[in-house]
Amino acid sequence: MYIGFGYDTHRLKKGRELILGGVKIAASEGLDGHSDADVLVHALMDALLGAAGLSDIGYFFPDTDPKYKDVSSISLLESVYKELKKQNFSVNNVDVTVIAEAPRICPFIDDIKENISKAIELKKERIGIKATTNEKMGFAGRGEGIAAAVVASIRQGKKR
Repeated sequence: MYIGFGYDTHRLKKGRELILGGVKIAASEGLDGHSDADVLVHALMDALLGAAGLSDIGYFFPDTDPKYKDVSSISLLESVYKELKKQNFSVNNVDVTVIAEAPRICPFIDDIKENISKAIELKKERIGIKATTNEKMGFAGRGEGIAAAVVASIRQGKKR
């Protein structure tokens, strides 16, 4: 078994859609980035890539490449999973924490799990999604951005 950790942050910006875990969430601001800026999925991809001993998402999907402009991060996650499968890896579980003062993501957790489950062929019961605030401290606490941290475990060999 191999374990990886991923962390990502994006600042909030007016005029952008807020997408977390592939789910569009009604909000006055969205996350700024080259792709759809899905901070949750970006951290998840880095955790999976790290567990496999591979480079980060910036290596695989550089923000200087126009083909990734506004691309769905879920589609990038599917590409990461294909790369893992080429090396005979499968995912054991993922544990996600979103750090934000707003919005509350509890109403969207089932949909987020569904999107991740489909993208990486993992049972929803093996996907943990949690949210916390930063108690009004730091950039996330001031509502300037959102962060996500993910731990993922993978295994090589036959899928159980």
